[in-house]
Amino acid sequence: MGQSDSMNTAIPTDPAELIRQAHAGDTDALGRLLGSYGNYLNLLARVQVGRRLQGKVDPADVVQETYLEAHRHFAGFRGQSEQEIAAWLRQILAGIISNLVRRYLGTKARDVRLEREVAGELDQSSQALDLGFVDPGPTPSKLVARRERSVLLADALARLPDDYRDAIVLRNLQELPFAEVAKRMDRSEDAVQKLWVRALAKLRKALDEE
Repeated sequence: MGQSDSMNTAIPTDPAELIRQAHAGDTDALGRLLGSYGNYLNLLARVQVGRRLQGKVDPADVVQETYLEAHRHFAGFRGQSEQEIAAWLRQILAGIISNLVRRYLGTKARDVRLEREVAGELDQSSQALDLGFVDPGPTPSKLVARRERSVLLADALARLPDDYRDAIVLRNLQELPFAEVAKRMDRSEDAVQKLWVRALAKLRKALDEE
């Protein structure tokens, strides 16, 4: 294999390039593109399921259905940037969660107001992820500058120990008081507050390493 061939087979990491290749019919690029949002979608699904469907639905199943819908309908996606595809995936996720809420509430008719409400909550969660509760530090690198910070933060959260991630998700994304966080984590309120402070420090370090 010549040098030019090996360069052509390099796997792109830039979302815009993966989107371009996926639009051109590259199914492998589409798979890599959608797979790169796994942590982001899992986090958003977990927050929304925790609010509306606690104990009834596995967030991983919701994300899997989101992937399937995205694969089916990617031809209709006209965006070219990560911001656009992240918004598109949130819209699909909102529709799936709305359907699940209706199913468990025993209603069958489509509720546009519910879909808008869920979509708005997902947008708020994504905005909160946009380094809203973590000091971004110095000027970001070129890589970070062209990536959605909410996606990078979701990836950094996924690398934390479970108890650190739980404390941040419950406190910062589900916006629960420390007393409720302590109850859900089966710890004292004081222990949870100390854990949360350590978790944020660990998250900042993970972002620096990113």
